[in-house]
This record gives sequence, C-alpha cells and structure tokens, in this order.
Amino acid sequence: MKIAQVAPLYESVPPQMYGGTERVVFYLTEELVRQGHEVTLFASGDSQTSARLHPACERALRLQGKKIVDPIAYHVQMIEMVARQASEFDIVHFHIDYLHFPSTRRQNVAALTTLHGRLDLPDLVPLYRLFDDMNLVSISNAQRKPLSWVKWVATIHHGLPRNLFQPREKPGKYLAFLGRISSEKRVDRAIEIARRVGMPLRIAAKVDPADQKYFQSKIRKLLDDPLVEYIGEIGDEQKSDFLGEAYALLFPINWPEPFGLVLIESMACGTPAIAYRMASTPEIVDDGVTGYLVSNLEEAVKAVESGGSLDRIACRRVFQKRLNFERMCQHYLYVYARLRAGVPEKPDLAVA
Repeated sequence: MKIAQVAPLYESVPPQMYGGTERVVFYLTEELVRQGHEVTLFASGDSQTSARLHPACERALRLQGKKIVDPIAYHVQMIEMVARQASEFDIVHFHIDYLHFPSTRRQNVAALTTLHGRLDLPDLVPLYRLFDDMNLVSISNAQRKPLSWVKWVATIHHGLPRNLFQPREKPGKYLAFLGRISSEKRVDRAIEIARRVGMPLRIAAKVDPADQKYFQSKIRKLLDDPLVEYIGEIGDEQKSDFLGEAYALLFPINWPEPFGLVLIESMACGTPAIAYRMASTPEIVDDGVTGYLVSNLEEAVKAVESGGSLDRIACRRVFQKRLNFERMCQHYLYVYARLRAGVPEKPDLAVA
C-alpha cells in the first residue's frame, strides 16, 4: 500500500526531546515500512525515517526559536505539497488537526485524520459541523465526547515499541513527573503530593514559551523545596532510567487529556502511575494494576503509600499486551484498507 504520513512541523520525527504526536507518527511510519508498505513522510527536514522523506521546512520549528514568527505558514506550504502528490497514494494520513480540511475535501483521495489534541473548545463546534465529512480517528474514547456527532471511524490508542524501555522489578525511592510544565498538567499538585508523603520528586519537563509566565509566577518558587529536583527536558534515551528507577509517576492533570503518552512510557518501565481520574486516564490506567486513579490530593497521598505493593512486572505485561505499537499499526492498517475500499464507516471500523 502507498501511504502518506503528514506530521506537524513543530518537532522533528522522532522528536529530539518532548513531542508526543511526532513520536507516535515515527513509530507508526517505521512499522509500516517494516511491513513492506511504501511510505512517504511529510515532516521537518531534520526528521529521521526509513520512509521517503519530503521536508516541509529545514528544521523543527520549535528548535528555531524566535526565528519562526508564523508556524502556520509552513504547514500551509506542506498541505499544498501533499495536495500536489495526493493522487500517488492509496491513503493520506494527517496528524495536523483540521488545517488540511478544505484541501482534502476537494481531492479524490482516501484520507484519514488522527486528532491528537483536546476537542472541548467551543470554537471547534462550527468548524467540525462544516467539515462533517472528514474521516477522523480519536486517540481515546473520552477525547471524542465533545464532538460525538462527527465522522469518527475509529478510536486507536497509542502504542510504543516493546523494547524501547527496560522495566525495573523493584521500586525506586523518588516520585517522577514527566512532560510539560503548564497549568493543565499541574506540577504544583505533584510537588504538594511529594511534600505530604515526604518523598523526593524529580521533574523532567519542558516549558513552552506560552507557559513561561505561568512557570515564573506559579512554579519557579516551588522548585526551591529541598525535596524537589528540576531536571528540565529529556529525550527517550534518558526516560528508561528516569521512569524505571522511580517509585511512581505522578500524573495530576487538570484538563481533558486526550491520551497521556507518558502513562504508557511509565507502564513500559514497570513503574505505576498515580493519575487523576478524568478524561482518558481510566482507559489507560488499570486501577490497582498499572497504577491508581485518584480524585484529590488525599487520595493521591494514599495511593503513593500503596504504590510500592503493585507488581511492576504485571504493569509491564499490560503494556506489552495492549499498548504496543504493533497493535496500533494493525488497527490503522485495518482502517486504511476499509477506507480505500470505500466501506461504509458506521459503526466504527476499529476500537482499540
């Protein structure tokens, strides 16, 4: 099958540091190539792939800092690149939200869009009503609820390579927070949980320019606590040790998380997650097996105190069974084949 993968340009594929969407695109692309499909990847020029790379910009936009004033301009150029070659592909798979909808609607090509972000924003309702013919994939069942009436063809959970991280059988002595420092990720809650249990907290997270004010006004002073160690942004090569040697991952979110890739990264390391029960977390975390789902700080503290009793090998086993990238790829291939054949999309073609 001839397949085009269209990635965001903010990070390379795979990302050098933070970047969930681009990481998933990388694993999917590589597995499709390994299975013998002819794959073309539209991404930044510093991407690394076994597929044919069509660069839409020289380097990942975020890495260029203030040099990039309007990142949408580069995405529009990429959409035009894809449109000019669309007839060459059996399926075009987009990962860039809704930017390509006007162009895709006017092309006679099988197309699919995986939505990776939050969908509960009021501004999105009229847009998706206007483009209600787009074939969409959600990354959790919870993600799709605000737009339950659009043309969903599947829910496909993310997956990671089975050998990407090595599990640790014994719990470490610190709590871990991994990802991004922002108001919705609530690293302040993680710090408070660590304080209440008297356990060290290591924070490996990036701060986006949009979150700098929040970081400076709300978080920086909290990092002075002797229990807290701020490491900064890390890449995949550091995650195995960072997560594997932790006692537990803290995931105290305060927003409708579409998936939470860090949850399965932690699971792959055998490290249980203590996550707030909202949005996608009940789909990813098996309460009492791969971690604990909590509703407030008090429950989070109790979960930390119980976390050491969880079987870390069982945690890893759950990841290997249902959240590996081979399974994710097979779900997408099933959807590709059905769309290419023009099979009616309802009910959902695949639910992960």
